[in-house]
Amino acid sequence: MLPIDSPGYRDHMSRKTEHLSDELHAYILDHGSRPDQVQEALIEETAALGRVAGMQIAPEQGAFMEMLARIVDARFAVEVGTFTGYSAMCIARGLSPGGKLLCCDISEEWTGIARRYWERAGVADRIELRIGPALETLRALPEDAEIDLAFVDADKGGYVDYWEELVPRMRLGGVLLIDNVFAGGRVVEEKPGDDTARDIKAFNAHAVEDARVDLVMLPIADGLTLARKL
Repeated sequence: MLPIDSPGYRDHMSRKTEHLSDELHAYILDHGSRPDQVQEALIEETAALGRVAGMQIAPEQGAFMEMLARIVDARFAVEVGTFTGYSAMCIARGLSPGGKLLCCDISEEWTGIARRYWERAGVADRIELRIGPALETLRALPEDAEIDLAFVDADKGGYVDYWEELVPRMRLGGVLLIDNVFAGGRVVEEKPGDDTARDIKAFNAHAVEDARVDLVMLPIADGLTLARKL
């Protein structure tokens, strides 16, 4: 495990927020809630997976999401795209007493790592993991379900569909978080050259026109849209 003062600590921990200098990113990490030992261990094990480790959210984003769950007094949360479980751990820690988080993913391998760390973090009893296509899981939820907090960080081509299943099921004042809305900065290109950027750009255009929510796009990590159900 890398110590907090290690020269490579911050690079190892996180994809930094777009356009921040290394010095300013270090300052952000040093002046906010830091990952604890369980979270550091999960970050380290995920990093060992190689390139796919980039799917893990940044620590500063995790701290923000945990705080947001507390602020909205989340009792029922939904996550689409769990990977190795860091984001779910953060959300689960922010839930109100007795709160539950429903996680949707298709990988037994990656979520197997998640389950181990949820146990170590003492949040496993707050999380229900359903393996299978997320759209099927979301469509099986009652139409009148009152979701307090939702986080989407999955296949980008599915973002509009996930949005359309989640928005009607959010309680008034409930909050949706949508990850990677910058697509590495490529969303500003008139005609992005890759599917991911094109899908994200289409989703962003869809979400901003949705009269059921108000929203703000935050420059956290690779861009995070925060939308509130009206």
